[in-house]
Amino acid sequence: MKIFDCTTYFEEDMMMDLRFNILNHFVDKFVVCEATFSHSGKEKNINFNKKNYPKFEDKIIHLVLNKDPVEKNINSQKNPHWLRQSSIDRIEAQRNYISKALDEADQNDYIIYSDNDEIPNLSKVDFKKNKMKILVFKQKLFYYKFNLAYPRVDWFGSKACKLKNLKNISWLRNIKNKKYNIFRLDTLFSEMKYKNLKIINDGGWHFTNLKTPEGLLKKYLNDEMHSEFELRDTNLKEIEYKIKNKFINYDHLIDTKSSNEKKQNNRFDLTKVNLNVLPNYIKDNLEKYKSWID
Repeated sequence: MKIFDCTTYFEEDMMMDLRFNILNHFVDKFVVCEATFSHSGKEKNINFNKKNYPKFEDKIIHLVLNKDPVEKNINSQKNPHWLRQSSIDRIEAQRNYISKALDEADQNDYIIYSDNDEIPNLSKVDFKKNKMKILVFKQKLFYYKFNLAYPRVDWFGSKACKLKNLKNISWLRNIKNKKYNIFRLDTLFSEMKYKNLKIINDGGWHFTNLKTPEGLLKKYLNDEMHSEFELRDTNLKEIEYKIKNKFINYDHLIDTKSSNEKKQNNRFDLTKVNLNVLPNYIKDNLEKYKSWID
């Protein structure tokens, strides 16, 4: 039995270095899928180079998706719903392209998918003894710095299953973060609700928005919600202010169908936490990451 850790990439070199070092002991292959376009549809260079990670190079499979799945539509490009759906379609295409790297996997090998800033705590799983079809990792959520937590939300990012149960990566990503009762008949007809699912407590870390203000501005203009960000006309000074004052204004608990204004017009202060909650690799390399610790 092997473990394939799969993720997508834009230009997050620090996160990839962290990922490889933290998971190397557990993982047999790292699959990194990059596209020649951003989620907003802008053309981009290929930035990932596995030779930059010589310690892990033999384990890394680097895939490049060249074809944008979204057909350009000039008449729709100012429609926020079309822009959002186009971003979602690009994200799903990039995630699902990961299957190209799984030809060498055995049917009983485990496939883990995470966005690259979601790092599962694999020390909490005995894969050989696991009997559940789906594994969902309950992760701590951090913003801006490794030790600035947002405890209001539990993050369910990384998910895993055996290759024989994998429909595609988007299916795995979209599975509900809940183990349903055996009497729930709707689970028989749903591809997102499962009874044979296990939540892994203390399941890792979601280190989101660990970038410079300039890096965050670029990220926001290219990610899934770029159209909402553009409508708000957020600038570099506003990003710098939020980092300096350690707060976010996005409400994760509001229904995703709610208006952007309702989701964004909030203030939630971040909590500085003890370094003991961080992965051992970060704790062992505090000097290396000192600029990312509050």
